[in-house]
Amino acid sequence: MSSVDLGLPSSPPPTLAKRRPSRKIRVGKVEVGGDAPVSVQSMTTTVTADVNSTLQQIAELTAAGCDIVRVACPSPDDAEALPAIAQKSQIPVIADIHFQPKYVYAAIDAGCAAVRVNPGNIRKFDDQVKQIAQAAKDAGVSLRIGVNAGSLDKRLLEKYGKATPEALVESAVWEASLFEEHDFHDFKISVKHNDPVVMVQAYEMLAERGDWPLHLGVTEAGPAFQGTIKSAVAFGSLLSRGIGDTIRVSLSAPPVEEIKVGTQILQSLNLRPRKLEIVSCPSCGRAQVDVYKLADEVTAGLEGMEVPLRVAVMGCVVNGPGEAREADLGVASGNGKGQIFVKGEVIKTVPESQIVETLIDEAMRIAEEMEPVEGGSPAVTVS
Repeated sequence: MSSVDLGLPSSPPPTLAKRRPSRKIRVGKVEVGGDAPVSVQSMTTTVTADVNSTLQQIAELTAAGCDIVRVACPSPDDAEALPAIAQKSQIPVIADIHFQPKYVYAAIDAGCAAVRVNPGNIRKFDDQVKQIAQAAKDAGVSLRIGVNAGSLDKRLLEKYGKATPEALVESAVWEASLFEEHDFHDFKISVKHNDPVVMVQAYEMLAERGDWPLHLGVTEAGPAFQGTIKSAVAFGSLLSRGIGDTIRVSLSAPPVEEIKVGTQILQSLNLRPRKLEIVSCPSCGRAQVDVYKLADEVTAGLEGMEVPLRVAVMGCVVNGPGEAREADLGVASGNGKGQIFVKGEVIKTVPESQIVETLIDEAMRIAEEMEPVEGGSPAVTVS
């Protein structure tokens, strides 16, 4: 077989729009905003005071491609655990603060990379902005002004009747102005809502009001399937127009699943380098093989692959040869056998029973000649 060029593309993949100009801040070692890559965040579900369990979950998130992790801090025991967690975590740690301003200072003193503050929930917050800004500035710590529909300031609820896009944005802009009055600018903003339409409208308005870096999120998005759809729709709408600098997919599911979904959203928009991508047909009456079984087995066999490899697993003669030919590696199946393609060329025909084994072997061979891509997780595309 003739040699095939399997190198990375020489130019960046196309995106739908240029990134919205925003100021750049740092969350520990991770840059957010400006020309920095869109980062993926999650939040631990452990009791923060349980340092070992929290660090174990952070390690799992890090391995899945998480860039920044947030931990809850509702109690004195949690605050006491922050120094150990911030020091031993491989990725920047954000302390999530509600109700008690004293925990903001505790998180800064603990060495956390950033602090999330919810103005609607922190008592006497407005009275302490100057002190918080000075403490954060002295420590080189950034903040997130996190406005949520479920915890909006009661004054704004009275004014607007409910958590409208206008109410969310007014809250965020007001709190941002308080920090800016004290010459503190190292913060990002979120205006989260559980309704993707309201959330998108709020971020559109906020993007027009200033150059703050924006943290995207559909809050309380729901169980894995529903939350994935809601987040993908909302994030896709905004990111495709260049709005958004860091994201958190909120799922009622293990945090690692949030990273998988967030990573795939960014990969789908060419905002994060793609890794393994399985292209498979949805199956239909034309299929002469069990496409579901083939795709699942190939995906499982290639789990953990760190190269940008597209593998097509196709089940009929209509779209199969074309999709397999366009992929780095593919199979067009039918009549009890499969044609194996590498970069558009048929290299062999194998019995159906050998398709999975052959694809995995060829993928491993190809991967040895390719450069790995950092971060992210495998993607599965149904054509």
